[in-house]
Amino acid sequence: MAANLSPVPVTAGEMAESPGVREVMRWFTREKQWVNEIHLQLCRIPAPTFLEQERAIWFSAQLRALGWHVTIDRAGNVLAALQANPEGPLVAVTAHLDTVLAPRTRDDISVDSHGDMVGPGVSDNGTGLAALLAIARAIKSVPQSAGSIWSRLLLIANVGEEGEGNLAGMRQICGQPDLVRRIAAFLVLDGAAIDHITTQALGSRRFEVTFTGSGGHSWSDFGTGNPVHALSRAMALFVDQNPLDPRATPKVSVNIGLIEGGSSINAIPASARAKIDIRSESNDKMDALVAELQEAVVRAGEIENRRSPGPKVVARVREIGSRPAARLAADAAILSIIRSVDLHLGIRSRLECASTDANIPLSLGIPAVSIGAGGKGGGAHTTGEWYRPDGRDLGLKRVLLSAALLLEESAQAAGGEE
Repeated sequence: MAANLSPVPVTAGEMAESPGVREVMRWFTREKQWVNEIHLQLCRIPAPTFLEQERAIWFSAQLRALGWHVTIDRAGNVLAALQANPEGPLVAVTAHLDTVLAPRTRDDISVDSHGDMVGPGVSDNGTGLAALLAIARAIKSVPQSAGSIWSRLLLIANVGEEGEGNLAGMRQICGQPDLVRRIAAFLVLDGAAIDHITTQALGSRRFEVTFTGSGGHSWSDFGTGNPVHALSRAMALFVDQNPLDPRATPKVSVNIGLIEGGSSINAIPASARAKIDIRSESNDKMDALVAELQEAVVRAGEIENRRSPGPKVVARVREIGSRPAARLAADAAILSIIRSVDLHLGIRSRLECASTDANIPLSLGIPAVSIGAGGKGGGAHTTGEWYRPDGRDLGLKRVLLSAALLLEESAQAAGGEE
């Protein structure tokens, strides 16, 4: 497990003016059009969760063409470094490959008359992926940047962040002891906005509840246990135990996001299922809610079977996702570093709680934050998602400067341990 970083002695201003950093930061402003064009290209490659392979192959090819050493691990994550086997502590800059929705044709990703990109995934997380490619090209385009400051930078385009992907890509990265023990910090790029720093991991538990029975005719088989009746009762019992109070501490949310079953109005269903999302800032609170859900399912099944003189219903509760809640220490050096970068660049940011790839390293005690990669975006997880690249270069400079300071600090910390 990586140790926390100590306060960095190099200021953001000093790092911004150092050789190999100043020139790279200028590259972001000079090459805005290239970044926009590569962003558009990558978003036109469909990458719904569990089907990221085509985009991963394309992404790895772009990095290889830029001169980076690239591998794709068993989960499908793309990892790139300047050297095949970099020495010393690493700093990982990551962005997830997958999207909730995917374009069906290239025309589903377009640029409107205002210069905004429109289409599924252009902001979440086309912005983060474009940032990785911009960083990769900028570093290789500036001769002064070929020195040791970037030799320990690890770029990762990971799979499985959205929905039922359950952070599979980041779990794979953090589940490799030989790799993760060398990563001093994770800088997770997710979306566009630069007005936030995600330091608290919002936890979630996700379940599929299924009731099954024999089914039958609505008239001649009346009295047979009805899975839809039982499922509806279970969901009502569970929700009624949890008042909708967004002011509760710790805050929790319960959502039944999908419910389905049956085939005809005049047929008793043979099965019915629902998918439930439980979220909280507290792992203990989530555990309590899970127990309440299981109790509601058992009770609903018992009630339906007591009412039914015929064949009974059977219930099953299956966990389909689990994201741990966690929190970055208030005095963590990674937070001090990003705060100093924001002060230097004139960015006003706030701390927030969200569910991102940072959940996994934070739950393991590894310093991690999630930030936006620049520009503006909206309509995430819809076909009308949009991204406006105005100001993108400021976000890229923020990422680059933060990574440089983390690399400097991790080297100093490693030297002090020897």
